[in-house]
Amino acid sequence: MPPKFDPTAVHTVIMRAVGGEVGATSALAPKIGPLGLSPKKVGDDIAKATADWKGLEITVQLTIQNRQAKVSVVPTASSLIIRALKEPPRDRKKVKHVKHSGNVAFDEILNIARTMRERSIAKELKGTVKEILGTAQSVGCTVEGMAPHDLIDQINEGSIEVPED
Repeated sequence: MPPKFDPTAVHTVIMRAVGGEVGATSALAPKIGPLGLSPKKVGDDIAKATADWKGLEITVQLTIQNRQAKVSVVPTASSLIIRALKEPPRDRKKVKHVKHSGNVAFDEILNIARTMRERSIAKELKGTVKEILGTAQSVGCTVEGMAPHDLIDQINEGSIEVPED
């Protein structure tokens, strides 16, 4: 027999959502319906919380306690890099297969690495910076006008210093 549902317990639901858009309630319902929440209301809360990530797919964490959902955005490295490119928001229904061919400053990469530090598997900030540069490589942008992998090589050689925080 399954354990009794406790409405005072804290439940966590992690899901992907498109920033600034109300997701399909049919996708939300199986996840939060058993917790006694309205999928439509939670969808509106997610759209409101992700308004500054408009058009980007972002990870959202719902913390549910006493039938109240608290929405928090958990940004990924790729979404932080795309946001740093300062591209105009795209209409997902019309524009497909976007090439992110912009340029990002190295200081911005350092800021993203500091943001992602607690979720990184690297021992030092230098390793986290290399992870973020690898993500920039896969996104398709350049860093300081150079290919991200060239910067990784320069960090390995020691010609670029990464400050320790």
